Amino acid sequence: MPGRQLADKWLKTKALLAEPAVAGHIPQTRLYGTDHLRAMLHRFGMVVIKPVRGGGGHGVIKVEWNGRVYSLTKGTSKAAYGSFGALYAALNRAKVKRRYIIQQGIHLARISGRPIDYRVKVVKEGDGWVYRSMVGRLARPGLFVTNLCKGGRQMTAREGLGRCFRRRTAVLKRREMRGMTNTCVRVMEHTFPGIGELGFDYGVDVYGKIWIFEVNTRPQ
Repeated sequence: MPGRQLADKWLKTKALLAEPAVAGHIPQTRLYGTDHLRAMLHRFGMVVIKPVRGGGGHGVIKVEWNGRVYSLTKGTSKAAYGSFGALYAALNRAKVKRRYIIQQGIHLARISGRPIDYRVKVVKEGDGWVYRSMVGRLARPGLFVTNLCKGGRQMTAREGLGRCFRRRTAVLKRREMRGMTNTCVRVMEHTFPGIGELGFDYGVDVYGKIWIFEVNTRPQ
């Protein structure tokens, strides 16, 4: 049985932020709003806007600011704006009518210019949790989202990390990802009793830092 389902990304993010061991690996996240968007864009230069409920990369928008020009990327289309007001108006046209979160943008390690992230799946069996898979998801050329339903290519986490980093670094990153997963599983099970499976979406940036992007209670 899959167990308890929880779709709200904001609730799951807040649960993990309360755990000091992993809080520093979660990108800055806020509920969508004018002030939060402006502040985060000017601080980080890039943010990702996601529906609070949803998956598969649907409705995800990347917004950037280079000090002069704002840009918005959705799917394969990209547009530039000369003012924050024009950007915000365009965003409100691009968004579907639901709640969104704003997440600090992370410059992921890449393979042939394409970003890659990682999905780790675990399931509850008896009194413990068992690893089902650790895979890399390489974005389709021209896209920033890596989801397989959007044309991303799947490979083992070992291969993905090995193509981004030196062998020893890749081994250490994989081990670190497993340790982080174990901690997050304990947090999630304590906060949301009854869950039976979890999918963790990780990114590794160009400096080798691991980031936790999302937790799914119904991983595909």
